[in-house]
Amino acid sequence: MRTTWAAIKARASNRLARHLLTAPFKLPNRPMVSFTFDDVPKSATTVGARILEEYNARGTFYIAGGLVDKWSGHWNGSSVEDIVSLHRGGHEVACHTFSHTRAVDLNTAAMIAEIEKNRHFFRAVDPSIKIENFAYPYGLVSASHKQQLRNLFRSSRSILPGINADVVDLQYLRATPLIECQIERDEIERAIEQAILTGGWLIFYSHDVATTPSRYGCSPSLLRDALNAASRRKIPILNIAEALSRAGA
Repeated sequence: MRTTWAAIKARASNRLARHLLTAPFKLPNRPMVSFTFDDVPKSATTVGARILEEYNARGTFYIAGGLVDKWSGHWNGSSVEDIVSLHRGGHEVACHTFSHTRAVDLNTAAMIAEIEKNRHFFRAVDPSIKIENFAYPYGLVSASHKQQLRNLFRSSRSILPGINADVVDLQYLRATPLIECQIERDEIERAIEQAILTGGWLIFYSHDVATTPSRYGCSPSLLRDALNAASRRKIPILNIAEALSRAGA
């Protein structure tokens, strides 16, 4: 019963948070696409990053330092060397909570501690890594955390599907799953067409990139299909930091 109540409370908090505009920002009417990866599996920082580079694109990788070099139950975590290679290859290293704890389970002090622990981890990995953007583990957040994170990050990403267009909340960016069991090829095409129609920002998110991915990841072919769909339409493919700068945020 306690678990059920906690789940109901987390969902209610997240639903409320999405309707409170903590950091409203008007995006310019210019379509763009971003590819992001969470946690982050070794296959994302190796296979996924290489595929992006084939298209002269760079991604954003939201990394929980506490998962580095560990088995998650679904995939092997990236190594420190993988993260350094990712950063030096021009990809964006971004922030999860260090332990991958949900934001809704942390009070203000605990959230700060998690973020600072992650920042310290990345400084030790490579002092030139600059953490600018955040993604909510499991996509769950409270209104109070949105306000708190506004002072710490340029943006925070959710897992609520949709196109970011017109006036958006930079602390609750929408993201569409690029996940094998959750999206079809024609849905990718439609999402990109919608980004063009609205002049909006389409953010994809995934986890591992493998021939037989976990239920949270995608295959190399699905990732290439999405990149091809954007490239054919000549939509800029930018990581989160690049997209924010292009938008003037």
